[in-house]
Amino acid sequence: MPDPDRASRGAATLPVRRPAVGRWAWAALGWWLLRVATAAALGIDAAVHWQNAPAYDSVTATLSQGDLFRVETAAAVAAGLLVLLRPRPSSWLAALLVGASALAAVLLLYRYVHVGAVGPLPDMYENTWQVPGKLLSASAEAATVLLAGLGLHTYRKRRDPTASRVSYED
Repeated sequence: MPDPDRASRGAATLPVRRPAVGRWAWAALGWWLLRVATAAALGIDAAVHWQNAPAYDSVTATLSQGDLFRVETAAAVAAGLLVLLRPRPSSWLAALLVGASALAAVLLLYRYVHVGAVGPLPDMYENTWQVPGKLLSASAEAATVLLAGLGLHTYRKRRDPTASRVSYED
């Protein structure tokens, strides 16, 4: 019986080629995932506000709370489309502002503090999380703030020509 080590010594071996997926491809995939995740979070926020808007049409001042929900829906859809179709710092900033304003309203202002009616805004105090979609919407808004902040940060880093330069001078 031939020795397997002796038989393989003379055989030609070829290096195994791996697919040519460079660092840039992984970065591009991560960039797309960040854009899609941000738009998805804004889409969830928009869907919840759109679905709940008719239930809040009776809460009125100059504007109804349902109208404000519809404005939030339009702003979230617009910011999501901007992030998907035109990922610029202004797009990421718009997504960040939409998410942060809605999250601040639900967490700080109208959940724990009874502000009352302010100018044209109705009294939107609601001291419960039991409203259908409220927790989901707040979670989507928090995710939007985190993802849009990351998108704004990575966009600046990607576009900064000095970010990849390394100085060896002391």
